[in-house]
Amino acid sequence: MTGVSVDRDAVAETGVAVVVLDRQSRLNAIDLAAAEALTAAWRSFRHDDAVRAVVVTGAGDRAFSTGIDRAVDVPQPTSPYSIDDPLIAIGPKANDLWKPVVAAVEGMACGGAFYLLGECEFVIAARTATFFDPHTSYGMVSAYESVLLAQRMPYGEIARLALMGTAERLGAARAHEIGLVSELTEPGAARAAALRCATTMASYPTDAVQGTVRALWSAREPVRSAALSLAPHLIALGNASPAAQAARFASRGDGEPPRVR
Repeated sequence: MTGVSVDRDAVAETGVAVVVLDRQSRLNAIDLAAAEALTAAWRSFRHDDAVRAVVVTGAGDRAFSTGIDRAVDVPQPTSPYSIDDPLIAIGPKANDLWKPVVAAVEGMACGGAFYLLGECEFVIAARTATFFDPHTSYGMVSAYESVLLAQRMPYGEIARLALMGTAERLGAARAHEIGLVSELTEPGAARAAALRCATTMASYPTDAVQGTVRALWSAREPVRSAALSLAPHLIALGNASPAAQAARFASRGDGEPPRVR
């Protein structure tokens, strides 16, 4: 069980495949097997001409994904210049896929989920969806997540999201206002809305669509690449020790409940 399923049932008719994060008991958190499965899925789509657009979503209605599974053990090199990040290649662009990808978000999307959302063309979310980044609360640097979302949110909004940690949730309505989310739906309807958009894009000549995706990404590539090149060093320098992170995570229920804005 990889924790990721790929629905190709409608590809022949629509040209759209659906990637589903499917670990509901863990709020669709990503473990090493799921990370490898995501990488494999994106890379397989590069060679499958029948797939012309993709929807990525989470199973159930509680979460799109809560990022890296806290139970995953990822030994790190001792050098401050190196870091092993199991989520570094879970997104489509990291795997050189330029077919359009639409995210459908129900419930929570947080932390490492932004590796995926940050590499989609746009995000459709249910009105009950929420977004947050817990890194700083647990003594961790939000680097890759912040860089990716800074490309599609105003600076003050991504700064607040990253720095407020678990104390605050970004509600879907506010996410729509600031451009992180392109369309709001009723609960349970995000996947259907994403499929409608993906089906439309898949109906157009695929070379023109992929070229447009590549053009859009090239507009921000220099800034994104330069910022991401600093991420490993910032994480190595700024992260608390694993023991200190675990202690902060264990006390996560203390204090007031998070505010939704």
